[in-house]
Amino acid sequence: MDGVIVVDKPADWTSHDVVNKMRRIAGTKKVGHLGTLDPIATGVLPLVIGRATRLAQFYVRSDKMYDALVRFGWSTNTYDCAGEATSEKMSVTLDPSEVDRLLDRFRGEFLQTPPPVSAKKVGGQRAYKLARQRIPVDLEPVSVHVYELKLVECSGAEARLEAHCSGGTYLRSIAHDLGQALGCGAHLQSLRRTASGEFDIEHARTLEQIACLAAGNRLPECLVPPHLLLPGLPTVFVDELTSTSIRRGCNFPASPFRSEPAARQVKAVTSRGELVAIGEAVLPNLYHPVVVL
Repeated sequence: MDGVIVVDKPADWTSHDVVNKMRRIAGTKKVGHLGTLDPIATGVLPLVIGRATRLAQFYVRSDKMYDALVRFGWSTNTYDCAGEATSEKMSVTLDPSEVDRLLDRFRGEFLQTPPPVSAKKVGGQRAYKLARQRIPVDLEPVSVHVYELKLVECSGAEARLEAHCSGGTYLRSIAHDLGQALGCGAHLQSLRRTASGEFDIEHARTLEQIACLAAGNRLPECLVPPHLLLPGLPTVFVDELTSTSIRRGCNFPASPFRSEPAARQVKAVTSRGELVAIGEAVLPNLYHPVVVL
């Protein structure tokens, strides 16, 4: 059991709740996630299992896609519907053209201040833990990139958005800042992640579906094997002798006659389709294994 299972995370579950559930279903402690989702959020949560957990580092900044519902009229301390109101509730009827104009502020590359209730670290502690203790949290703005931010619908005090953004972008902060810009407050009412890196909602399964497959000894059916992960990296096919050498930490060559141009990183894969390692270029057409499976 090595690879990725894409879970359609249910609402009101933390990402760690889902990881613990998968550990019980798969019968292994070697399970992790590729980017946390807030408890109110649903959708794509890729889980790495077995030796594939070693590949998690390559997904830290993967692009994400979201379907978000923003509620205008008041702000909250968590920037979403799970928090306590921090402004007086107001009656709002949105003007779609005005909302779309304000969205321009959040398109492209800009500095974004993360929500005070977030997994960002402050002095070695998670910001959300400090916030729960009523300790003021001062988070530094970080650079994010929103490639596309589309206003899908406006109805009364609610606006539905679709976003394609870099990893580390908070839709909660965009919702909060929109409310501040309109002068009425706003928060994220609901959030669904439709894609994370190369994984999308069409390939996601609910925990119930996964548990059902596991009960019938069919869990591998929903597993994306390691050699299919990181499709953006070129593949270098290696023989058994070379794969044994790679596992000992030795450099391995790539054919200079490959159709793909030289890459900084490649996947070393056996003829049987087994991912051996991720290699990093040390010389033209010579790679050092930085992660070995």
